[in-house]
Amino acid sequence: MIARVLVTAGASGIGLAHARAFAAEGARVAVTDIDEAALATLRGSDPAILAHRADVTDEGAITAAIDRTARAFGGLDIVCANAGTGGPAGALETLDAAEWRACIDVNLTGAFLTAKHAIPHLREGTDPLLLFTSSSAGLFGYPGRGPYNAAKWALTGLTKTLAMELGPDGIRVNAIAPGAVEGERMERVLADEAAAHGRPVEEMRAQYVKGVSMRSWVTAEEIAATALFLASPGARRISGQVISVDGHTETLAP
Repeated sequence: MIARVLVTAGASGIGLAHARAFAAEGARVAVTDIDEAALATLRGSDPAILAHRADVTDEGAITAAIDRTARAFGGLDIVCANAGTGGPAGALETLDAAEWRACIDVNLTGAFLTAKHAIPHLREGTDPLLLFTSSSAGLFGYPGRGPYNAAKWALTGLTKTLAMELGPDGIRVNAIAPGAVEGERMERVLADEAAAHGRPVEEMRAQYVKGVSMRSWVTAEEIAATALFLASPGARRISGQVISVDGHTETLAP
């Protein structure tokens, strides 16, 4: 794969799996992240991947990171707007407005800012793709996780609208909707929800697994494999789609 790729929140989790998967296929890859320690680790383990610190909610910072990557690579072909946060857990009337705004800001506004400043570069790219990381929470109701749920539903609408806006320019826009993904982030979600509902973590974990037809969680590498497919010639006519990679989620905890 000869492609020029940028992944936001790419120093760990799903974003890191994306970055490594594209790099393994021969792409030139850059990532942004706000986690300095994770970026330092990535620079040591994967020196071929460019690593920039940038907060997706800071328009100046994400614009600079996108432009810097495009200059380094001579353009951009694939942008994975992957940054997200779980946000607060609890009944809506108990939530703090500042925490609501922070969740929406990362999950939705960050995706908007990334797309806004990547689009001019993608217009000049080869087989350009804008890929959002959504969630099964953008397909179902999600009691106790109102801010995250609202942001991911909005991301579905953004995906479909941008596919219509950018299709005439040859830019495809899709989203991947992971279910529960093994890793540190899901462990934090479980801990937050267990605390919010006064239930043991292991009980919450069992309920999540039970709500999946295949009775198992997915891995970040499985999500990345779908990203590779969506960037491949076989997906050249796939746009405006939200692709679930979740083992078929039936219900979302709690």
